[in-house]
Amino acid sequence: MASLNVCTFTGRAGKDPEVRYFESGKMVAEFRIAVDGWKRDEKPLWLNLKIWGKIADVAANYVRKGSMIAVSGKLENETWTDRGSGEERSKIVLNVKELTLLDSKKDSDVGGFVGPAPDDDEDDDIPF
Repeated sequence: MASLNVCTFTGRAGKDPEVRYFESGKMVAEFRIAVDGWKRDEKPLWLNLKIWGKIADVAANYVRKGSMIAVSGKLENETWTDRGSGEERSKIVLNVKELTLLDSKKDSDVGGFVGPAPDDDEDDDIPF
């Protein structure tokens, strides 16, 4: 039996996306969302998001601290060596393939589904 790594979450952005641009022309947007639990008194789960390409551009332009969004993608374990201590570090990140802006039309200039993420070689516009 094969396993499948596809996850969908809804939550509120903890801060505005941080955007980085690369010499290759690619961009990435990173931020965290708070996902509520089943119970009212349960602490939210803070989920790290990484969004690439044209969907990252949409996130950078329309997602703000407090924005309600839905995301789908693949959970990945990122590892790196801490420059200061030399220790191995890791964190779980959702590599986002689809983004849906859930705030009302009056709360933002755009609303609705964005995705799935186009392949790296495609230059199609993102549908709104």
